[in-house]
Amino acid sequence: MAGDLYEIWVYLSTSPLLFLTLTLAAYLIGDWIYRRAGLSPWANPVLIAVLLLVALLLATSTPYRTYFDGAQFVHFLLGPATVALAVPLYRNLRALRRTLLPLLVALVGGAATAVGSAIGIGWLLGATRETLLSLAPKSVTTPIAMGVSEAIGGLPSLTAVLVILTGILGAVLATGTLNLLRIRDWRARGFAIGIAAHGIGTARALQINEVAGAFSSLAMGLNGLATALLVPLLLRLFA
Repeated sequence: MAGDLYEIWVYLSTSPLLFLTLTLAAYLIGDWIYRRAGLSPWANPVLIAVLLLVALLLATSTPYRTYFDGAQFVHFLLGPATVALAVPLYRNLRALRRTLLPLLVALVGGAATAVGSAIGIGWLLGATRETLLSLAPKSVTTPIAMGVSEAIGGLPSLTAVLVILTGILGAVLATGTLNLLRIRDWRARGFAIGIAAHGIGTARALQINEVAGAFSSLAMGLNGLATALLVPLLLRLFA
């Protein structure tokens, strides 16, 4: 029986639609659990989908490249999804203009903290230089982070994993942390999430409040730009 199931899996795995379908199914399962849990951050649908897919790939000994070849259409949609974040930004343009200066200060502080804390903790734990360079851009969206990592001598593949983990942890922990700090302003909450947890955190912010989502998407974009410009420059200065 097990042999028959394995042969069926080998046959199905040659179809490019298999892993795309499984990816969408994993996310739908995660979203169902998330809604059943009352939108609890601990039941983040991305986290659940990742765990389901990792378990499936390990159980079937499927190489990541085989999975990605089938599911790359989802990767392609990251671009349009990011551009679509301009919609809540446009709707809250007036609020954004009124808070421009505080946002710029928060951007500089947040970007510096994200990079500095990652490198500092990694250095204290004895990480290699290559690992430290891979850690530096972990708080920006994946395409930018991988590009920055490659430019400064890090490992883009390691950076991609760190970015995803950062986003998931940010989305899971953000609500509780901000509540603990008694930060109630949706603008501040959204901007903090966008800087710390990029796209995954922004998706969480959009589910909670449109204003938070708008400021989170703005922070994600600005933080990506700031990191891409500043990290290589700083490394040249201190190299």
